[in-house]
Amino acid sequence: MSHPLLTNRRTLYAYACVWLGIALAHGLLLWSNQSRLGLSEMGAWLVLDGLVFNALYALLGLSLWYPCCYISPEQVGLGRTVLRHAFAALFISLIWVGIGSGVMTHVLQPPEAYRAFVRASFPWRLLVGVLFYLVIASLYYLVIFALNLKEQRLREAELDALVKEAELKSLKFQINPHFLFNSLNSIHSLTMSEPARASEMTLKLSEYLRYTLATNEKELVPLEEELQSVRLYLDIEKVRFGDKIDFVERVDKRCRHAKLPSMVLQPLFENAIKHGVYESLEPVRIELRCEPYGDFLKASVENRFDPEAGARKGEGIGLQNIRQRLQRLYRQSDLLRIERVADRFKVTLLIPQKPKRV
Repeated sequence: MSHPLLTNRRTLYAYACVWLGIALAHGLLLWSNQSRLGLSEMGAWLVLDGLVFNALYALLGLSLWYPCCYISPEQVGLGRTVLRHAFAALFISLIWVGIGSGVMTHVLQPPEAYRAFVRASFPWRLLVGVLFYLVIASLYYLVIFALNLKEQRLREAELDALVKEAELKSLKFQINPHFLFNSLNSIHSLTMSEPARASEMTLKLSEYLRYTLATNEKELVPLEEELQSVRLYLDIEKVRFGDKIDFVERVDKRCRHAKLPSMVLQPLFENAIKHGVYESLEPVRIELRCEPYGDFLKASVENRFDPEAGARKGEGIGLQNIRQRLQRLYRQSDLLRIERVADRFKVTLLIPQKPKRV
């Protein structure tokens, strides 16, 4: 784990400013009490005392990051952590007082009175050194905790994104096999009775599957691309049902380039054919409407159905699949609406057009 001060110039400057403030406060405190300390007319030496000793600890404080990184309460336990830091605090404080005293008394050659003051102040300087160590170590542990928490949240976000992507792909892949089984059964039925229609349906199915493979890796596609997929799908179904399918497309030009999840409209048409066209002897109009709706793209598919006909058997993958996909993509549960009025069945999708918030 990189040093938070040495790798960030701003925090290093802030660290230096804090220690400069401590050094000045220390020196001024000694200077204002020089008469009590018996060091009259030695104010300059006392101010220098604060600057030198605190500058030394500022440098030593940078090195304390590394024992904090390697002495982890999670790994060695709280008791051993406290014990190791107690010894480290004492050791660092002895080094600090020793170096500081050597610089002030031997290198700078002060008066004897000041030298006696340095020797007499050894115990409380040692205590101050231990307190400095504890404060700095505590701050470093807070930084380590914050960095670990941030890293954990990033890992959780990455994992959540991977799970979400896997779930969306799983939901998307449920559609093609469901439709493919129905289409292959229809081709099988047409092979003997109407081979020309079976051949036409096979070609259109191949084109449709080629298109879906090309868009499988896309999470969002323009509405125009999704409409191409819908038209291909209906071309396949018209081979089976002929004129029983009357498709009407009412799409506002303003939303042609709106984004929506790929393969999200096809299950709506599959549902309309399953519950409308199957049960009817007359042509059934399936109407698609797309229009802007505030910050949403509003897309609806409406068809007529026989309310007295029994429900066809099926797993209900389509609408449930769409609801789950929209909820996982946009974190909203109210983006799919179903209306049944008399003999009309309508499914409406609201697709957010603003950037998604995670």
